Amino acid sequence: MTEPRRTPPPSPSARVALITGAGSGVGQAVARELGAAGWTLVLAGRRRETLERTRDGIDGVRALCVAADVSDPDDVERLFGAAAGFDPRLDLLFNNAGTFGPGGVPFEELPLSAWHKVVATNLTGSFLCAQAAFRRMKAQDPQGGRIINNGSVSAHAPRPGSAPYTATKHGLTGLTKSLSLDGRPYRIACGQIDIGNAATDMTDRMAHGVPQADGRLMPEPLMDVADVARTVRHMAELPLEANIPFATVLATAMPYIGRG
Repeated sequence: MTEPRRTPPPSPSARVALITGAGSGVGQAVARELGAAGWTLVLAGRRRETLERTRDGIDGVRALCVAADVSDPDDVERLFGAAAGFDPRLDLLFNNAGTFGPGGVPFEELPLSAWHKVVATNLTGSFLCAQAAFRRMKAQDPQGGRIINNGSVSAHAPRPGSAPYTATKHGLTGLTKSLSLDGRPYRIACGQIDIGNAATDMTDRMAHGVPQADGRLMPEPLMDVADVARTVRHMAELPLEANIPFATVLATAMPYIGRG
């Protein structure tokens, strides 16, 4: 019989981060980076087992795993309630949960249900989590905190056949700008990281060939997702008097500059 995992006691100096989509990919990499730096973590995602794997891969971390669907307002309320019960402070929300939506479907044949699913996760889910975090950060003492939204280079240069994903990432940029303004009186900083071709399970197909603007299928270079995580940590650990509103980190040779 194995011993139950012991959660380290709270540290009065530890900063607290809530990460959505923390069970894999960018969210998992950011959790590992922040956890290794001594942050207390609240890990959110659809499947508890993947969140637990993320938590168990970080030595000595104090972390709470909460299975939640960010597109569901009741789940978001439950998530932030659990986070408040775990630790009264919230210093960072990394709004990372997202989905690409269906691939290979011509725009004129895209089902409305597919559009709704991408919008609900990428945009509405980010809004719901940001709103809940904003309330916590405004009310806590000392006041303030930081929200980092996971955007995409698609907010600047879309791929063929990506209308729902690209539209939501443009919307997320507007949300980031509005939060940056609305948060100023309360020491709430907001930034966005736009990522291009980080190596994760979601981007594995890029090494085998993805559609280009000229209709060709071509493999694209990938970068280590750990480099993304280090960028997020840098943004997160700035004093609240400083902010990076937008950062772009991408595989150097990907067809982004000059795409189209």
